[in-house]
Amino acid sequence: MLFLIGLSIVFGSVLYGYVMSHGNLLALWQPFEILIIVGAAFGAFLISNPWHVVKHCFRMTPQIIMGSKVNKALHMDVLGLLYDILNKARREGIMAIEADVESPSSSALFSRYPAIQANEELAHFIADYFRIIAAGNLTSFELEALMDQEIEARMHELETPANAVGRVADALPGFGIVAAVLGIVITMGAIDGEIAAIGAHVAAALVGTFMGVFLAYGIVGPVSAVLHHLAEEEIKLYEAVKSCVIASLNGLPPQLAVEFGRKSLFTRDRPTFTEVESKVRSR
Repeated sequence: MLFLIGLSIVFGSVLYGYVMSHGNLLALWQPFEILIIVGAAFGAFLISNPWHVVKHCFRMTPQIIMGSKVNKALHMDVLGLLYDILNKARREGIMAIEADVESPSSSALFSRYPAIQANEELAHFIADYFRIIAAGNLTSFELEALMDQEIEARMHELETPANAVGRVADALPGFGIVAAVLGIVITMGAIDGEIAAIGAHVAAALVGTFMGVFLAYGIVGPVSAVLHHLAEEEIKLYEAVKSCVIASLNGLPPQLAVEFGRKSLFTRDRPTFTEVESKVRSR
């Protein structure tokens, strides 16, 4: 929602200020200048990124517009699932969770949290490390190092769309200059024409420069920043899982281990101690 409000303010303030300065809106409508700038930027985007990154960028569109799927409810689900797994392992033995972590999609524990099951990467991240704990004899330091490596790799994946869109934002002013130069070339070809026609060609060329800068700093650049925020919010879930797992491996009971995970979350959507306690006690 903030995205739409911000977009309205950007367009509204620029266009309203232009009109109130006695500008003609129709003069800004230069479809072929827009085609040159947007088409070249999109083509460069396709050239510079593999197909999975392109798809990832488009899959993120709903979250860019409507906001992140990572919220307080998802934080509660992650902490609740971790508590359920740790509590079951504590009461029935570590091998009791083997069936759950072998197949999260069909696990009774995971099925209580459909939002986590829908996030396959996160679900497998949780399952994999409990599988490692059940199968191996790693120390907490070894496991933490391994988890840090995977979290770093996952962060790189999550930030790839933001970086890809950011490169487009950096290139747009340049493509605006390309459109402006082509407009000047057209103007030079019509230099012996009427003054009004020459003025229209120059205006179209200047609109190319305007569109490149406006799209870069008013739309595409902010979208890149939104994607960075989305990546940071999601990676916090992985860090919370790591904190819980390591705390448990160091001998803390499930409720205290979950508290370690809770403390690693951003404060704005972090559940309170009482909320988490109520949730886990209801199990």
